[in-house]
Amino acid sequence: MTGPAPVAGRGRSDAAMDPVINPHIPTSEVLRGLLAEAPADCVSFGWLLDKLHKRSFGIVLLLLALIGLAPGTSPVVGLLLTIPAIQMILARASPAFPRIIASRRFSTQRLVRLVDRAVPVLRPMETVIRPRWKTPFDATTRVVGLVVLALTSVFFVPIPLSNIVPAVTIMLIALAYLEEDGVLLALSLAAAAAVLFVATFTIWQSVEAVRFMAS
Repeated sequence: MTGPAPVAGRGRSDAAMDPVINPHIPTSEVLRGLLAEAPADCVSFGWLLDKLHKRSFGIVLLLLALIGLAPGTSPVVGLLLTIPAIQMILARASPAFPRIIASRRFSTQRLVRLVDRAVPVLRPMETVIRPRWKTPFDATTRVVGLVVLALTSVFFVPIPLSNIVPAVTIMLIALAYLEEDGVLLALSLAAAAAVLFVATFTIWQSVEAVRFMAS
């Protein structure tokens, strides 16, 4: 994923005197920074999106997928994931949720618990995951949105624990997108293709079994 183009007309000496522009900040540090800025009592989903800026798509996918690991959350999380996924396909600058969702307030302690669950998992992974094999940002955003949208369908499969594999896959995709790691992204997309193949085959087998029993 490529960064901004250099400003025309600036000499080498000027560039050398400048500090590093927009250094890459690990996702775990971004999440910790959210807690430092969060109000003491409660926050809204809209506040969260405003604070994340360009990281909003990736972190929203990551947090929703993390929530999606919990039993009984599959339909709600699957539905919520379709919103940023479609907007990524449309190359929107940041996710926009309906007002009834964006204005939803929840206690800051819930955000703290969610971040406390995510950070210990992210930090060891960030020692290995790093920016490499950079890909065009717009194209990557559209591809990630398309794959996540396809994976959301698995959340509605009425099979116990069927939410875990797509949720973990979306977490890996989101992390690769956030950390600009093309290697992890390629592996995650391959895993997504395998998940979709197995889910499609399982559904087809179930339908065939029902048809056989009904005949």
